Amino acid sequence: MTIEEPKAPRIEDDALIIETQSTTEVYDAKYLVSALLVFVAKGDGKISSEETAEMLNLLSDHFDLQSSQSLELLTRAMTDIAENPDFESLLNELAVLLSEIEKEDVCLMMLKVVAADGRREVDELEKFQRAASIIGIPAETLHRAYDRYFAETMS
Repeated sequence: MTIEEPKAPRIEDDALIIETQSTTEVYDAKYLVSALLVFVAKGDGKISSEETAEMLNLLSDHFDLQSSQSLELLTRAMTDIAENPDFESLLNELAVLLSEIEKEDVCLMMLKVVAADGRREVDELEKFQRAASIIGIPAETLHRAYDRYFAETMS
């Protein structure tokens, strides 16, 4: 079996393109958000049914998708995370697709996934912090996301 070297990733429109000699993978912001949510949800080693439901709702609402499309995105992200040992590098590459406002929205979504099952596991919170770091969310953006989360959940 020949190991194919990827070409340098490139951005076209709202997508990251990664090519090898035989394949081309296209990743967009919807995929990135899905992957980040899965990454955080898997922080404690498993994804609960409540976390899955929350991720489906968040993706459907945020991107105006049907549930089947959201499920497809989550399934692809789960498969990629399981099969790709260098998955964090891919997330880092994809971070350029998100504006600061989108990063804040993603941060809020990740917080909702962490809280979805009613347990705030240390491992999930660490994955949340790791995901925020990977995509370059500045401290002030994190604080705004926390403020929005608490405003929504405390009212």
